Amino acid sequence: MLRQATALRPKRKKASDGLLPSAAHIKQSPNSDHNTGYAVDITHDPENGINCVEMFIKLQEDERVKYLIFQGKIWSQKNGVYAYTGSNPHNKHLHISIRDGYGNDTSEWFPWIGKAKIINKVKANIPKPLPKKKDTK
Repeated sequence: MLRQATALRPKRKKASDGLLPSAAHIKQSPNSDHNTGYAVDITHDPENGINCVEMFIKLQEDERVKYLIFQGKIWSQKNGVYAYTGSNPHNKHLHISIRDGYGNDTSEWFPWIGKAKIINKVKANIPKPLPKKKDTK
């Protein structure tokens, strides 16, 4: 998911991105989906095309999503949107928890953003072969 976001918006900020938890996070949140690798935090950066306000709404339609947390709100398919009361209101990033069984699904997460473009494609400047050395014998 983070690779897809970066491919779509290579200049996006990544300061609040997260995948695997720190030891402190595991201690504070032993049941977090980060602990199993089934959660991602993506930095809110609307200036560079990653708008988590929009993502919070659009990702509710994705069957792979277990729950979302952003700006003091949590969404789950079962309960809809309600106030999030955890210690971090998730104002700088969107937390995305992925349902079991979807960990290997690499299909597009952000189809409404568009397709990734090849950035900085450089054509190699291959010189013409050097002339063969004259035999000096």
